[in-house]
Amino acid sequence: MKVTFFGGAGTVTGSCTLVEHNGLRLLVDCGLPQGSDEKRLGKCLPFKASGIDVVLLSHAHIDHSGRLPLLEKNGFKGRIYSTKATMDLCSIMLEDSARIQEDDAKWKNRKFLRAGKKPVQPLYSVEDAHNVLKRFVPVEYGQITELSDTIGVRFTDAGHMLGSSSIGIYFTEKGHDPAKDLRCMVFSGDIGNLNQPIIKDPEYIHHATFVAMESTYGDRNHDGSLPSTTELSHTLQRIMEETSEMGGKVIIPAFSVGRSQEILYLLSDIYRRTKNPMPIYLDSPLSVKATSVFTRNVDGYYDEEAMALVRQGKNPIVIPTLHAITSVEESKSLNDLKIPCVIISSSGMCEAGRIQHHLKHNLYDSRNTVVFTGYQAEGTLGRKILSGAKQVTILGERIAVRARIEKLSGISGHADKNGLLKWISEFSPAPKKVFVMHGESKVSAGFAQLLSTQMGLDATAPHFKESFEL
Repeated sequence: MKVTFFGGAGTVTGSCTLVEHNGLRLLVDCGLPQGSDEKRLGKCLPFKASGIDVVLLSHAHIDHSGRLPLLEKNGFKGRIYSTKATMDLCSIMLEDSARIQEDDAKWKNRKFLRAGKKPVQPLYSVEDAHNVLKRFVPVEYGQITELSDTIGVRFTDAGHMLGSSSIGIYFTEKGHDPAKDLRCMVFSGDIGNLNQPIIKDPEYIHHATFVAMESTYGDRNHDGSLPSTTELSHTLQRIMEETSEMGGKVIIPAFSVGRSQEILYLLSDIYRRTKNPMPIYLDSPLSVKATSVFTRNVDGYYDEEAMALVRQGKNPIVIPTLHAITSVEESKSLNDLKIPCVIISSSGMCEAGRIQHHLKHNLYDSRNTVVFTGYQAEGTLGRKILSGAKQVTILGERIAVRARIEKLSGISGHADKNGLLKWISEFSPAPKKVFVMHGESKVSAGFAQLLSTQMGLDATAPHFKESFEL
């Protein structure tokens, strides 16, 4: 088997690994590089799309799935294997990504037309996104899917988001006895945190010859202990009640897929306990669609706490006071509301989207509260607000920060350093080699060194386009 790392090697985004064995060429993920990774790697595929036979997709996040429409556009004719939940989430996320690509191209072309430059084409189109969705084949957790007479794959719940997976590739040589010569390479995907709302904790894998694992939080641990969903909902309830007493609004920046549904789960818990009539507005078309996907993918994906509610006939993320906002006009009308309410809107780091308008109209008012529920990267608007900025620039206007700023700690989709060490320590016997990927360059290299010195593993952080014969 030959493995070549075309993404997620010294980068956090753009996950993409080529596996070649006995004439079959598999891609594990085909993600879109984002931010500084895009400048470093570019968006184009560094291999011939028509030469790929199969894609194994760990989960729906765009940094793992976002170049699948480009693969289709460039001639891919194979199959894409994923869980059903991942397939359903991709049906909305890839279309959304394609619309962004088309809108970006239109914006650039208006400028290029005035400058007398040649127009550009979008990276891929909505049609490409729709076409690649036809190539998906859903698989169940735990089942072995035979790709050839020498390769089989198995998906295991990674606990990162709805439908997320670690992927085991089982391989042997032609003519060899699989009972004696079967080897396995496990790709971790994104390893989830413990005690997340709705979804299960990551399932540990115990046998692998080789492992490729993520290292997003390989250099740090999450702050404090991991609170239960009940503890989180009580904290959020306190914030809501205090804000309501002042006549203010609770503004929650949250990514559309995953985090928004987790917040709804907490709000649903609050409603069941208190019958709090405070209206809740989910202001994001993608969030609304994703919430519908969550309600359709229950069995095999929800954790026991959420399933207990389902068995009682209760929907864990649907609340009587919830209003789904999709149109721009409805979104704008929220600025005129004079009653206490909760507004959930994307993006999670406040860098784009409708959340910027809600912050612009509410940050200056000391009656309001902004609640952050996830990591705020350096340089983002969210980080500036959370770090105590007195003024910020939003949509070209200087806005005073007088609203109360809160952080709901304990919600993270990624395992921290201790969680990653726990995950890799579950393999027995230890894998022959560990590839550390999907993290910033220094973090991946440092975590690989930690695995070598602390656990005695043969660990390395591969470079972009680096290949290994296994």
